[in-house]
Amino acid sequence: MTSTTTTLLPPLLLFLLTVLLPPLSHSQLTYDYYAKTCPKFDDIMRDTVAQKQNTTPTTAAAVLRLFFHDCMVEGCDASTLVAASPLHRTERDPSLNLDLPGDAFDTVVRAKTALELECPDIVSCADILAVATRNLVALVGGPAYRVPLGRKDGLVSDASRVEPNLLKPTMPASQIIAFFVSRGFTVQEMVTLMGGHTIGFSHCREFSYRLYNFSRTSPTDPALNPKYAEGLKKLCENYTKDPTMSAFNDVMTPGKFDNVYYQNLEKGLGLLASDQAMAADQRTKPFVELYARNETAFFTAFARVMEKLSTYKIKTGKDGEVRHRCDQTNTVNI
Repeated sequence: MTSTTTTLLPPLLLFLLTVLLPPLSHSQLTYDYYAKTCPKFDDIMRDTVAQKQNTTPTTAAAVLRLFFHDCMVEGCDASTLVAASPLHRTERDPSLNLDLPGDAFDTVVRAKTALELECPDIVSCADILAVATRNLVALVGGPAYRVPLGRKDGLVSDASRVEPNLLKPTMPASQIIAFFVSRGFTVQEMVTLMGGHTIGFSHCREFSYRLYNFSRTSPTDPALNPKYAEGLKKLCENYTKDPTMSAFNDVMTPGKFDNVYYQNLEKGLGLLASDQAMAADQRTKPFVELYARNETAFFTAFARVMEKLSTYKIKTGKDGEVRHRCDQTNTVNI
């Protein structure tokens, strides 16, 4: 199977197209926010992130996942980076966030350390996470897009706010659509953002119910390709003893950001039920079909919605701060 049926635009042309799109701006964010206060910001971010990705190829997927989890809870304010204390449980503690990869946090810490040496107390952790995500998506073959800057780091990180604000892989399509629409995203933007699963992996426990004792009439989810299901059963047969067991979200091109994820859904190769459901639901199916056949359409849409996501409920001015360290607020009140 080929990775795409679309003639791709040259990367430079694709980048120019995304730059020329109408900006999704926020009144207090600018694209050159650090031009005077930290002129080496872009260089430091580029080099630090590239070194981490070269050393650990799963970094891109890890950071993209962390970015989404952070933005959905309290907005894109780096609140998920705050470590717990003996007296306070933060966003990192609930089960939905316990599996966030350590490499994602390490990437932000490395960038923050380098930037603090160059321009102390200038660059927020929220901006670092947003730019690191963009850079890593591009490094693994995805589209380049602009990231407006000037976010402040959140002052609050509370475990109780995680559960109501994150998706679960068992959610039906209607609930997922409602989740995104209530946050200002269209159905097409939802399908586009789910395309981030073209890279990364999921733990067996997140989809094991599709493999064993699915229903009274079928031990396996009938939406799964039968051969794929058998392979997953063998892969995950000991997942209860080893909770770290996992599978790639995109079985065909797991390390490349492309549109094969959508092609997989059409073949019953969607790992998570929430992903596979998009190929059947009439509200989402047309967009799955569009992206499966046109990678450029997916890339252009992904670039736009990621810029939109990056400004979701951000903190500016006195509503936030620039942390000295990304894993703790500057005051004890979190």
